[in-house]
Amino acid sequence: MPEAPKETYDHPKKPMEVYNMYEQNKKSLEFIEEVTENADQLQKRVLFEILTRNSNVEYLQRHGLNGATDRDTFKKLIPVIKYEDIQSDITRIANGDKSPILCSHPISEFLTSSGTSGGERKLMPTIEEELDRRCMLYSLLMPVMSQFVPGLDKGKGMYFLFIKSEAKTPGGILARPVLTSYYKSSHFKNRPFDSYTNYTSPNEAILCSDSYQSMYAQLLCGLFEHNEVLRVGAVFASGFIRAIKFLEKHWTLLAHDIRVGSLNPQITDPSVRDAVMRVLKPDPKLADFIEFECSKKSWQGIITRLWPNTKYVDVIVTGTMAQYIPTLDYYSNGLPLVCTMYASSECYFGVNLNPLCKPSEVSYTLIPTMGYFEFLPVQRNINGVTNSISMPKSLTEKEQQDLVELTDVKLGHEYELVITTYAGLYRYRVGDVLRVAGFKNKAPQFNFVCRKNVVLSIDSDKTDEVELQNAVKNAVTHLQPFDATLLEYTSYADLSTIPGHYVLFWELSLNGSTMVPPSVFEDCCLAIEESLNSVYRQGRVSDKSIGPLEIKIVENGTFDKLMDYAISLGASINQYKTPRCVKFAPIVELLNSRVVSSYRSPKCPKWVPGHKQWCNGNEER
Repeated sequence: MPEAPKETYDHPKKPMEVYNMYEQNKKSLEFIEEVTENADQLQKRVLFEILTRNSNVEYLQRHGLNGATDRDTFKKLIPVIKYEDIQSDITRIANGDKSPILCSHPISEFLTSSGTSGGERKLMPTIEEELDRRCMLYSLLMPVMSQFVPGLDKGKGMYFLFIKSEAKTPGGILARPVLTSYYKSSHFKNRPFDSYTNYTSPNEAILCSDSYQSMYAQLLCGLFEHNEVLRVGAVFASGFIRAIKFLEKHWTLLAHDIRVGSLNPQITDPSVRDAVMRVLKPDPKLADFIEFECSKKSWQGIITRLWPNTKYVDVIVTGTMAQYIPTLDYYSNGLPLVCTMYASSECYFGVNLNPLCKPSEVSYTLIPTMGYFEFLPVQRNINGVTNSISMPKSLTEKEQQDLVELTDVKLGHEYELVITTYAGLYRYRVGDVLRVAGFKNKAPQFNFVCRKNVVLSIDSDKTDEVELQNAVKNAVTHLQPFDATLLEYTSYADLSTIPGHYVLFWELSLNGSTMVPPSVFEDCCLAIEESLNSVYRQGRVSDKSIGPLEIKIVENGTFDKLMDYAISLGASINQYKTPRCVKFAPIVELLNSRVVSSYRSPKCPKWVPGHKQWCNGNEER
């Protein structure tokens, strides 16, 4: 594992420290060469280590492994599972059972996955040493990036980083998102200096739970140090665009603070105020510059105008985040969009070794020391205007034994990722579909294709077709008193507004003599939102990353027109079914051209921190 640099966080780099950084980068790149060249041997070793240390755990004994550590026995006896298969074990741990159920090491906390189960976040077990493993992967990013963009050690990164809500399970175990866990850890707060973590945002601003105060403080510091900024970013593309929209709304206040060297009284968190005031000084010239640029009619290229030394935008733009690429290109004047790493709550996976590639060509090299990886082959079915991934819900014994090893995947083939982790997940289906794009030595490189079954996503929310169907079913009960019925519907994620929002197109049959009042359609919007999962509702209520859901009523015959269009593109009339989500621009245009009225949710849905399955049905406050 590469060694951490020795510099402290805010000390200037001396010649010896620069040399140490060069040596650290060299070691990191050598590490990547070594682990990718010996990928299969390392995978065997990782599985051996996991099974050896966890030989006594209840889950493995339940399936008859009895201390075996070889691949063949493991594949024969241990089933390929989904979250629901271990949910009862997770609940026992969450409720305070300290026996070795999944892992011999104590579960230090649960990481809440943005994937949902029964409408609630999944709880992923983790152990203390996993944080070291995640930090190791972070340490590889700047050495890779520095090969393509020189001089990154001579400036700072303006990254918009935020914590989210956390809670405790009935057994007293913390449950929180993986990045919140990392930002609140000593690894982050007391991190030694290195180029990748030299941010304009003070720790206190990142760790502020008030999203307005956090965003304001981070933007203010980023603007004040604008000439030092060499790279900008956030975790997701959507989060970075929200920061730009925040700037559009509040630039006059920010410029005033820079002009007079004071902090807006709306920022009340004492630690944030102290941290910002350690940076901020009166700078009327800079304030004039900000006001001049932000008052222009067009905000095209605002990133390169306000932060002229920026070399790239560091955000995730793969998967559903690809929909934000045109907006990012507009604001950045076409700066490179860099996706550096691939990770999830369950496990951190790998890095992008060609970070300046086009977003459509991003591939991630899985680091074989992070966990044990297997791959379930999947097939893509194309039906008219819809694309779907065909994956069996349960596998036969032979299918489970025939999962493909990391070094045996085939170029161009698509697979669902299956992982075994040090923290107690065994042959767990992550739900990500990956395509083999190439190889780094003997380790494959993967394009991220999609999350299986997800039809709608704006930020970290993920709504599948079944959940959407149930939500719509709950909403249409409001139409019954008016003798109105829903004939057909579809949906799409509308990103023309920031934040984006869900749009549903409804075609109705109005049989009654009484018109449906607008307030009833608004109630339908809210009923759908109330029925969606807690990740969606948190985005609406707390994070403000999702806008109010919208229902658009379309003319009768609209969905017949949609079918005609699909058939004109080659769909079979016998096999055609209405897509429950549309993304193809001409189809969205067709639907919008036939809208007769539209309605939005009148208020936010209910959401409170805490999750039902942690508390045996009692929502924890």
